[in-house]
Amino acid sequence: MPRPPLPIGTHGEIWTRELEGGWLALVKFRDFDGVTRPVERRGRSKAAAVRSLKAALSERGKRRPGAEISPDSRFGDVAKKWLNTVEQRVDAGDRSPTTLDQYRSVLNKHVMPAFAELRIGYEVTVPVLEAFLQATRTHKGLGVAKTARSVLSGVLGHAVRHQALDRNPVRETSRLEGRRKRGNSGRRALTRDERIQWLAQLEADEKATRWDLPDLSRFMLATGVRIGEALAVYWADVDLDDGVVCVDFNVVRVKGKGLIRKSTKTEYGERTLPLPSWAVEMLRKRFIEAEKPTDGPVFPDSLGGLRDPSNTRRVLRETRGSAGFAWVTSHAFRKTAATILDEAGLTARLIADQLGHSRPSMTQDVYMGRKAVSRETADAMEDVI
Repeated sequence: MPRPPLPIGTHGEIWTRELEGGWLALVKFRDFDGVTRPVERRGRSKAAAVRSLKAALSERGKRRPGAEISPDSRFGDVAKKWLNTVEQRVDAGDRSPTTLDQYRSVLNKHVMPAFAELRIGYEVTVPVLEAFLQATRTHKGLGVAKTARSVLSGVLGHAVRHQALDRNPVRETSRLEGRRKRGNSGRRALTRDERIQWLAQLEADEKATRWDLPDLSRFMLATGVRIGEALAVYWADVDLDDGVVCVDFNVVRVKGKGLIRKSTKTEYGERTLPLPSWAVEMLRKRFIEAEKPTDGPVFPDSLGGLRDPSNTRRVLRETRGSAGFAWVTSHAFRKTAATILDEAGLTARLIADQLGHSRPSMTQDVYMGRKAVSRETADAMEDVI
């Protein structure tokens, strides 16, 4: 009867042999692919050769079938493999390209300089991670530190999934928390008088009118959409006869590609919104005046293409004035729309559907403020301006 094979990940008896100038330690090891291979190490003495061999066997025993990652792998090499998986998820439509750009930026600027050459199995420790994250929070800010934590967790989680690590040490680091925010994240809604004054101020500003800020403000007040969603609306998404607009996309800038329309984050973000009559009339006027109304965005740039949300926010800051409206951002219109709907007595579910939130609790906590939205939302907006 043949001798049974060695169990996977184990070795047989260690043999030693004296050589000229030292010793050789040799053993047969059954790898995780089922193949038994000889493993040998040399040393100046018999004991040194055996110690070296046992250390090699210990590391070899931690590897798994077809593993490209081991505890001895450098963090930088593992990070490249992890980033490739994120790129694949972006190509498959499971992750946002802006998330990839953000991860890549923080990885290259902050994480790699500190961790690239460290061995993931025994040099990327909880104390090392904790010290890095706290220093990043102090010197670079909470936002960068949180993204860096996500990147570190992603890289080391990738190593865990390839069984090079038993656990993800990032989970043992302390939470990164900022100062407690008061109320609804410091945002408030524009009152009716403020809305009238705001639009009058924009209409009187040449730069604001050149950038379409008056009508863009009206559209965001009428719908409660994000500025990127507003700028992603094409004329094909607008039905002036039924008075509705389909909000299915967001404008983002992707490195190497420029501005693109990408689908909203979740299925709840894809929604068809009814419009108040004054918003329909505003859009109808724009449609008539547009040179190519059926071909492109409702709020295009000077060349008729997509407009950059970041640049539009900058111009909004430059034209909002310093007295009275210095606090206003594009999100204030979203907050205002949610507040108007709340004051009209609409349910949190209806308001969440209008804003594209999956959970009404989030709407209540942050904005008060699904695909099927009641006509009541448009009726409530009739008195906005």
